[in-house]
Amino acid sequence: MASTRRLLGIGAALLAVGAVGVGLLMPATEDGRVTVGARAPDFSAVTLDEPAQPRTLADYDGDVLLLNVWATWCPPCVAEMPTMQAVHEAYAGRGLRVVAVSVDDRGTEDLIREFLADHGLTFEILHDPAFAIFDTYQLNGVPMTFLIDRGGTIRLTRFAADWSSPGHRSEIERLLDD
Repeated sequence: MASTRRLLGIGAALLAVGAVGVGLLMPATEDGRVTVGARAPDFSAVTLDEPAQPRTLADYDGDVLLLNVWATWCPPCVAEMPTMQAVHEAYAGRGLRVVAVSVDDRGTEDLIREFLADHGLTFEILHDPAFAIFDTYQLNGVPMTFLIDRGGTIRLTRFAADWSSPGHRSEIERLLDD
């Protein structure tokens, strides 16, 4: 199962590279697709605490949310994490919540915790071993990130982004100032 997910992630990454190049990974539609301008759908994942605590989109109401879906085995995910840590450190005090939902298999909680420690990540990490967020957010691969405004509307989607770049920081700041 994990190898199938890895292959799906790699395949989706290759397809998404072209789409990212033109900035249209998820074009706007009126048929209920999860896309820029749409209301962010609710999701359910759990913390890595023992016992695990459930979290949903409602837990972040009123905050600007950088919602990332990732896995420890995904090289683009690993590369993206330090940039999310940088914006977490820069903007957490202004109302930005960085939340990354791991889709690693059930029973890998210790591996995820080790990953966090090894990479010095201090933003919130959740776990969805059932892969439900994939269906909810209509994903084809990881990493995928959604920048969601305080009202719950998706304002930006990106595959494997540098969140500490000037353009992304400007977009985050604009949402924080609204």
